Amino acid sequence: MALSNAQLQRYAEVLIWGLSVGRPRPIPRYGEVLVNYDIEALPLAEVLHESLIRRGLNVVLRAMSTPIVERNFFRHSDRRQRKHIASGERELYANLAGSVFLHAPSSLTHLQGIDPKSINDAAVTRKTMREILNRREEAGKFGWTLCTYPTMALASQAGLSMRQYTDQVVKACMLNEREPVKRWEEVFRSAIEVKKWLNSLKIATIRVESDSMDLSINLGEKRLFIGVSGRNIPSFEIFTSPDWRGARGEYYADQPSFRNGNLVERVRLRFEAGRVVRADAARGQRFLRETLSMDAGASRIGEFSLTDKRFSRIDRFMADTPATAISPWAALTPTPMPATRPGSTRRREKASGSTIRRFTGTWSTPRIKG
Repeated sequence: MALSNAQLQRYAEVLIWGLSVGRPRPIPRYGEVLVNYDIEALPLAEVLHESLIRRGLNVVLRAMSTPIVERNFFRHSDRRQRKHIASGERELYANLAGSVFLHAPSSLTHLQGIDPKSINDAAVTRKTMREILNRREEAGKFGWTLCTYPTMALASQAGLSMRQYTDQVVKACMLNEREPVKRWEEVFRSAIEVKKWLNSLKIATIRVESDSMDLSINLGEKRLFIGVSGRNIPSFEIFTSPDWRGARGEYYADQPSFRNGNLVERVRLRFEAGRVVRADAARGQRFLRETLSMDAGASRIGEFSLTDKRFSRIDRFMADTPATAISPWAALTPTPMPATRPGSTRRREKASGSTIRRFTGTWSTPRIKG
């Protein structure tokens, strides 16, 4: 089941909103926008390209490698090839005003059996390019967003039919609304209030307990909850980057996770003094361990995320979006946040598919009750 022409037009409008909302000022006329797309998202890429051109922007369209091309690259390339950056790439990135990625994978497991070290070689190389964009974003010169486009590969891994999966994307992105951008702006404004409340709590530590996990995280000084910024469509995460040194205890994910063409299932991570000291998985264990040893930061928590049920319309595992799917990677430890009144410190919800017994916090300063 494909998206209708009207839904494609609305999706493009939502993506342009997401591209712009996080910037301190609009993208200048004739600014360069890079649109990377998986081949199954070509219908959306064509509509988005037209919308951006009509706005006076210069668009660089790029089709991503197919699963066969990507697998062949990692099978037959040497390390020097995997670390190669094409001529002109740095110049392009140094002048980009925006970037959009249309994620529509034809396979989520095509790199199984490939040496994880080879995949990590390319990932580390790509990181140097992301750092260029990070600096531009910090200077207010760059904005980005990405989205999920329905494919059979995603639907199959989520245990849904193509129609069911497409319906989830349409519902989550509000593509049946006559003016979906207005609905996204409402969510954006509501999320600002939630972030203000979270940042007012002066949280020192967060502890998540369930039958299968008991994880404590130190928030750290000068940390802020941010998110619901238009940068992931559809995603409703409110997240922070905690002080990784205070992570301790056990994290467990009973939902599968897909990363770099690999599947990992039933991941258990043991944290001590902020680092993963033990990592086990029922499937994909070698890939998991190799990824966690990629560099000094790979075994540390980089993000703690919450999803407010009042915002997210996704109610099924999607094999892609973080709105409900819980990632087991050390860089991402999200927990859904239900719609409860501000000030409540106990939750009973789903985290990685298991019921949380307690979700509690301690405060660095006395809380004012009123």
